[in-house]
Amino acid sequence: MSRILDLELLHTLVVVSDAGSLSAAAPRLYRSQSAVSEQVRKLEEMCGVSLLVRAKTGTSLTPAGARLVEHAQKLLSLSDAVWREMQGAQLTGDLRLAITDYFRPQALPIIIRRIREQFPQLRLHVSIRKSAWIEQEANAGSFDIGVSMTILHKGHVPNSAATGRIRLRREPLHWIADKSLALAPATRTLPLLVLPDTCSLQRFAVHTLDAHDIAYTIEHTASDIGGLHLALAAGLGVACLNASAIPPTAAPVEGHMKLPALPDVEFSLAAPRADEPALVSDVRDMLAAHLN
Repeated sequence: MSRILDLELLHTLVVVSDAGSLSAAAPRLYRSQSAVSEQVRKLEEMCGVSLLVRAKTGTSLTPAGARLVEHAQKLLSLSDAVWREMQGAQLTGDLRLAITDYFRPQALPIIIRRIREQFPQLRLHVSIRKSAWIEQEANAGSFDIGVSMTILHKGHVPNSAATGRIRLRREPLHWIADKSLALAPATRTLPLLVLPDTCSLQRFAVHTLDAHDIAYTIEHTASDIGGLHLALAAGLGVACLNASAIPPTAAPVEGHMKLPALPDVEFSLAAPRADEPALVSDVRDMLAAHLN
């Protein structure tokens, strides 16, 4: 049996891990679900261990799968770096990246580290901002590349082609609480955890509850996602969050409390500016692949 791991198969496993299911990973890999499943099967055969636990709700990594994903990310980054070096395509200079605080907060440090490893000569300055600010400042020169979130209200279809924005990923919103929090179906007043009212998702959640005549009290206002995660872990109440921002100790509670259905959100890269340097364009293309 060959001891040389296939980088394409490793890439498939990383994408499946990020997407959370074979079906969600398939369009990102431009393959059918059955083809993605076959690639994972081949990788499991090469490694001699199970890498994924498959269920109706999606997939999760086995302990061996989690270890392999960690190694795979490093190998893929190194492979990209070597290819670019062979092409004489080293990226150097300063680049300012503004990202909404809802974008994969738990995975973001890993993503940033991967970018730094791949482009050691690129000085990346990352700031966590509100989506509204990112969209308002997109053409003002406050940052080079921005990642913002749009709530897909009923009937709203984002026109990325018309705006020049680059779509990264689409996720569902959920009402969530810490798994230790006991919420009775007959709870009359919802204990709500929010970010400040400058946050569009906070305003949307409150508006949705008001529209459905659901009584609530704001139990805690956190300054950022990290603070909201702490309030959730303390069992202080229920929050509205997108799927990739849900901490491991929390879970959706819609089915327990007859809470109103929520739409999806979409993350996208701000449109390129007409006068931006080639460096920014190159990094945007790279980020579009890394931030999906």
